[in-house]
Amino acid sequence: MRQRLHAIIQSLLQPFKRSIRTRLIITMVCLVIPPTIAVTLLATNNSRQAMEDQVIQTNLSNMKWTGIYLDQQFDQLNSLVYSALIHPDMSAYLSNYDNQSLSEQYNDQRNITNLITNMYYSAGNYMVGVDIYVDERKKLYRYNSYEASVNSLTTAPEVFTELVEQDKDFMLNTDEEDSGKFRMIRSINRFENRQKLGYFSLDVRWSMMDQTLDLLNQGSNHPVLLVNESGELLYQSTGEELSADIWRQVQQVQKSTGGPFYFAADDAYIFHYTSSAIKLTLIKVIPKSFVHQSSIQTMKYGLIVGLVSAALSMVIAAFLGWQISKPIVRLAQSMRGLSFMRRQEQPVSTRVDEIGLLEVKLYNMQTRIQEHILNEYQMELDKKNAELRALQAQINPHFIQNTMQMIGSMVYSSSPEQSYQMIRSLSDMFRYVLREPDELTTLEAELKHLQNYVMIQEQRFGERLKISVECDERFLQVRLPKLTLQPIVENAFFHGLEPKQGSWQLHISTRLEVDVLCISIRDNGIGMDSQQLAQLRARLVFNDKGLWTSGKQIGLANIASRIHIQFGSRYGIEVNSVEQYGTEVIVKIPASAKGDLQ
Repeated sequence: MRQRLHAIIQSLLQPFKRSIRTRLIITMVCLVIPPTIAVTLLATNNSRQAMEDQVIQTNLSNMKWTGIYLDQQFDQLNSLVYSALIHPDMSAYLSNYDNQSLSEQYNDQRNITNLITNMYYSAGNYMVGVDIYVDERKKLYRYNSYEASVNSLTTAPEVFTELVEQDKDFMLNTDEEDSGKFRMIRSINRFENRQKLGYFSLDVRWSMMDQTLDLLNQGSNHPVLLVNESGELLYQSTGEELSADIWRQVQQVQKSTGGPFYFAADDAYIFHYTSSAIKLTLIKVIPKSFVHQSSIQTMKYGLIVGLVSAALSMVIAAFLGWQISKPIVRLAQSMRGLSFMRRQEQPVSTRVDEIGLLEVKLYNMQTRIQEHILNEYQMELDKKNAELRALQAQINPHFIQNTMQMIGSMVYSSSPEQSYQMIRSLSDMFRYVLREPDELTTLEAELKHLQNYVMIQEQRFGERLKISVECDERFLQVRLPKLTLQPIVENAFFHGLEPKQGSWQLHISTRLEVDVLCISIRDNGIGMDSQQLAQLRARLVFNDKGLWTSGKQIGLANIASRIHIQFGSRYGIEVNSVEQYGTEVIVKIPASAKGDLQ
């Protein structure tokens, strides 16, 4: 039984013993997937907590600024009253009552009427009415849209009696007849002994405060309240009527001056700010279900991204394992074709995988190594291939970080389909760069790779970017060095378009000049001056001494060198530019290019 079990285990392990590729793929997948899942779960939890903290901090900040703006609006109303108090006509009216003739009393009365009229019209459309009461004369001046009157009273109004009995200088109440307006009352005091001589009363529409209170509800409709010192509701600008439980918790808010503050009630977060000038408390109620809903949405997208990342990591790990082992496997397969060589005693190898096979075949090859010395042409060919690979390796996408950040933000702000499309475009770009083994590719493949890049850029810059492509279908199968067009377009963004204000335009087209295919990439960027253009053109001239290894235009220089190496000095890159009007880069390759090194 034990031997049978051992045989089963050995049969299961046999594929792993015989193939380094299988072992490498399984190992890389095991190394990548667990950390990816752990990081995803941790990031999702942190994102949920950060979302809640962001909601709280954002509302605290909004409460602070809304409270400041609210104080400023009431300060404007107070300033209107204070300007009337110190007006010469008001001072004369309060001090010159005794021994006045009828004409003098009439003049004083007319001056006060003019004063109250000016107060009404200077306050704007939100002012409903203005009252002035002077107790010594028992006169009540009233001006509103319905009447302008001067009333002689026998007894003081209840408002004045309340100010005197409670020793108040300021009161703010909602109009009992019209809940859409409030009455702000400010007493008139004698300077020497603070004796109350009367009062100013301003009737103002609550809608005056709506624009300020709307700062608390940008994109939402949560209850926003104004409560007086007694805990009575004066005004509610938005949101549904509060339940009895929530209202009871709102009334328990500590009226600490300043703020903003908040506390977590049973079912809601309650934010409050108390004005130091008018003793009003600004309150906003956000249900906990709203905050949790936002957090759940964040967690959902985080898990989606995590699963996609885990799947992508698995694919990449398997792909890298396959690619890393591919040369070894290819070499091992090539070695099997050397069996016709002179028979020699093979060394004893303990390996049964590809490496063991290589050991045996390399031992056999060493006796024949001199017969395989490359001639001068082959050495030159290898040198040019090495230069070509070096050039191609230097041209890598530089926008990956920005793209990943953009995809991360799209997860929260866009639909999953849009996020998937961006991930698909980026994946196709990776696949094109990593999987294509040939040095040459078709124009059709280059344009498809460029389309993925352009799609990502269009998502980043939106309507600001306009791109048009005009390519004759006859040239789609023309071959050119891989990664020729996309680095040029990327260069156009980095050096030409991004420093430019306003809209961006990029036009790609093809044309035939005798037997030369010209691919034009033209932008409306900042262009170059004549000195910069001359320096760049000098770098693009055919150079038989090697590669450019310094300078800002290494990308264009490398592409030009690759074309020179592949097709000869007749072809390459031509650049035309006008400062502040744009740049045109023209790629010239054979119209019937087959990719033979020149």
